[in-house]
Amino acid sequence: MSVLKGFVKDTAVYGLATILPRLMNLFLISLHTDSLETSGYADNTAFYVGAAFLNVLLAYGMETAFFRFFSKAEEENKVYSTVLIALTVTSLIAFAVLYALRVPICEALELPVEYFGYLLGVTILDALVVAPFAYLRAKGKALRFTGIKLTNLAIYVVLNIFFLWAIPEFNMQFSWYDPTDLLTYIFAANLAASAVTFLLIAPDFFRIKLVFDKQLFGQLWQYGWPVLVAGLAFVVNENLDKLLIGNMLDKDIMGAYSGCYKLAVFMTIFIQAFRLGAEPFFFSHAKNKNAPTTYATILKYFVVVGASGLLFIVCFIDFFKELLISDSSYYKAIEIVPYILLANLFLGIYHNLSVWYKLTDKTRYGMYFSILGAVLTIGLNWYFIPILGFMASAYTTLVAYGTMMLISYFYGQNNYQIPYNVSRISMYLLVATAGALISFYFFRSNYGVNTAILLAFAGLIFVLEYKELLAILGRNKN
Repeated sequence: MSVLKGFVKDTAVYGLATILPRLMNLFLISLHTDSLETSGYADNTAFYVGAAFLNVLLAYGMETAFFRFFSKAEEENKVYSTVLIALTVTSLIAFAVLYALRVPICEALELPVEYFGYLLGVTILDALVVAPFAYLRAKGKALRFTGIKLTNLAIYVVLNIFFLWAIPEFNMQFSWYDPTDLLTYIFAANLAASAVTFLLIAPDFFRIKLVFDKQLFGQLWQYGWPVLVAGLAFVVNENLDKLLIGNMLDKDIMGAYSGCYKLAVFMTIFIQAFRLGAEPFFFSHAKNKNAPTTYATILKYFVVVGASGLLFIVCFIDFFKELLISDSSYYKAIEIVPYILLANLFLGIYHNLSVWYKLTDKTRYGMYFSILGAVLTIGLNWYFIPILGFMASAYTTLVAYGTMMLISYFYGQNNYQIPYNVSRISMYLLVATAGALISFYFFRSNYGVNTAILLAFAGLIFVLEYKELLAILGRNKN
């Protein structure tokens, strides 16, 4: 089996743990938007924005640092044990600190303080399982990883269905049930799923001898702290627009924007599946003499799949919006979708390009790039939202991720040369983007023309990549 075939196989298995939750999330988008007013959906968004910030803060770059040191360590268990103990201790300390700061945190998020207990419980439990999940990935135990993730999903989805649909649909009577506060049940379902996940993976805390190596932790921290800063900046890039829209416009617009933003979930599925398989793969194959060529090939086909997905979703956007969001009050923000999809594709390319600073131990560059993106996100949103409304946030996301992508490429080529086929990649991006915009603005309801656009793009890929794909999938043994 070729190296690339192995990468595709691993990514597919990890992708199952990403795709199924995201597919279920598509169903939950419909359930949540049907159950919640746009203002209520804004509070739901604020909860998960807060969770995103806390998840990055509580992991403080240790996951990426773990993969880097685990891949080259003589004593793998010592690396795992050190990361596991560190994250466990800091999570327990953070629990007390964050609870004490619950009021200012909720004020910053514009989240009712009564939901903070759920937010804290979910994020602490998620932090405690970071190391065990990373260990499963590093050891190639994709099936167990996927099994636990899918169990988490099943609990969350079933409880959402029970609380938001079954109880009102069958007029079930429970003294504790309050139909005017459905957000509580969404958050409680998440907490229950996280708790079960922790219990399922808890035995991994005791499978090895627990040893904390202070010197090793210092090295892990030196590698990981720039990843922490980069992660926080990334959360700003990904989520601050929603909070600013809520603050500078209103929660109704914030909810509509957040709901339509979810239509980019298909691109997010693809990117997350790629990252789960790519990060350990990039580190484990770094010493291979053909590694740069392999990385270049992976990026090209990442763009091929991502650009195809972008074009497909936009060509059939009316179908997807009605499938996922039945409440037409959310449609006022539908115009953001093409730009958010392209922005997320740029982000995926950026993650692919990040291999250079991770392999050369220059993670501070990832921090610099993410901070630049955050500065653009804050500045452009603050200036343009009063002028352009919510569309300013969509344009800003595109500019921020596009800038990060381009700067990472140019810096990377000066530090760790990878023979990317820039002309081919650029062509695919330009053709897909042009096709998507033509479809969205001129042929929204003409599925015949849109199908022709898709087939033309598919034909272009077939003509240009057919021979290489056959070699990779069938005859390449390198």
